[in-house]
Amino acid sequence: MTQNIRKMTIAMAAILTTATSAWAMDVEEIVAKANEVSYYQGDDGRAKVNMTITDDQGRERTRAFVILRKDNEPGAGSGEQKFYVFFSRPADVNKTAFLVWKHMDKDDDRWLYLPGLDLVKRIAASDKRSSFVGSNFFYEDVSGRNPDLDTHALVQEDDNYYVLESTPKDKAGVEFASYKSWIHKATFLPIKIDYINDAGEVYRTYEALNVEEVGGYMTVTASKMTDVKAGSSTSMTYSDVAYDMGLEDDIFSERYLRNPPRNLLR
Repeated sequence: MTQNIRKMTIAMAAILTTATSAWAMDVEEIVAKANEVSYYQGDDGRAKVNMTITDDQGRERTRAFVILRKDNEPGAGSGEQKFYVFFSRPADVNKTAFLVWKHMDKDDDRWLYLPGLDLVKRIAASDKRSSFVGSNFFYEDVSGRNPDLDTHALVQEDDNYYVLESTPKDKAGVEFASYKSWIHKATFLPIKIDYINDAGEVYRTYEALNVEEVGGYMTVTASKMTDVKAGSSTSMTYSDVAYDMGLEDDIFSERYLRNPPRNLLR
């Protein structure tokens, strides 16, 4: 793992020792906590994101956007959410906006605004495992995958990590046979995820490259997704991260795809 993650592990060792001696967590508790800290920190949130897409020849393309998030049930640590993503660079995606209403008991609602056509396009539920704006991240990586869609098992444990293996309950809707997650014990952040195909090969890998404390929440501020087979990758860095901003619910509506909330996107 990265140097920053190792430093964080050492700094929080005393907390970890106390916590793990108090109780032994079962796998469902680990999964629930990892999902909470990955997607439900605070009641809402905002971040500026710089994305770099690198192909197998080392050529780079960049994207810059702001992501807003609001939980439907504040303080629940799970449940339905809304996400708003607004792109500013490069010029060919400027003013493009992406909206997700994340559901627990049905497929998410997703919309994409294409400013060149002044068109709001509904994204099919089947597209959630396809590329997010040409990157190695999928739409589902941005808004999160419902843990209830998979069966989870604790396959390994050491001083710093729980290692989980997760298998989809419905294999028809995904391209992976399973995925393996390294959950950091002190923070419950997934630090690495390997996606495995039917042949038992790792074909896609997620890594958290940097973690910082922001507003009292341990937050991934740099991450990378690699397509092992294709030899391409996408890195994302997060800045101006904020939580508990009191975002208005009407921001996460089709109207704001065409008329973005400029005060939140600067």
